[in-house]
Amino acid sequence: MKLKIFAAASLLCLGAAGAAELAMAQEPQAVRQQMMKDVGRSMGALAAIAKGEKPYDAEVVRVSLTTISQVSKTFPDQFPAGSETGAETEASPKIWENTDDFRAKAAQLGKDVDATLATLPGDQAAVAAAIGPIGKNCGGCHETFRLKK
Repeated sequence: MKLKIFAAASLLCLGAAGAAELAMAQEPQAVRQQMMKDVGRSMGALAAIAKGEKPYDAEVVRVSLTTISQVSKTFPDQFPAGSETGAETEASPKIWENTDDFRAKAAQLGKDVDATLATLPGDQAAVAAAIGPIGKNCGGCHETFRLKK
């Protein structure tokens, strides 16, 4: 009987720990950090093709651009009031001070990426030409809305 009670208590503790871990993973700081990692990987894949370090691969280009497009549309929603600090965030207070500009920059990135996606770059040179403006969008937002650590 004691063994069954111990086993049940252990399962409850494990379940609670798993739920706490899941809830933590859903914190906006963690979500937006993961989103930026996804964009970074996508830009890295595109840059490798643009520089000739990797061969042109239409599927890699499509998936990378699609990832950046999706993130640009949902990223601004990951900055609710109260998420200004924590989880080693690099988010600048300027995001909450000038939300409209922050959202406009994300929307412009999405618009530019979607235009590039609609006319999928067909070779290395086209990828190189396409990532210039996309990278500028990213850099401009980082310059204004990301703390330098």
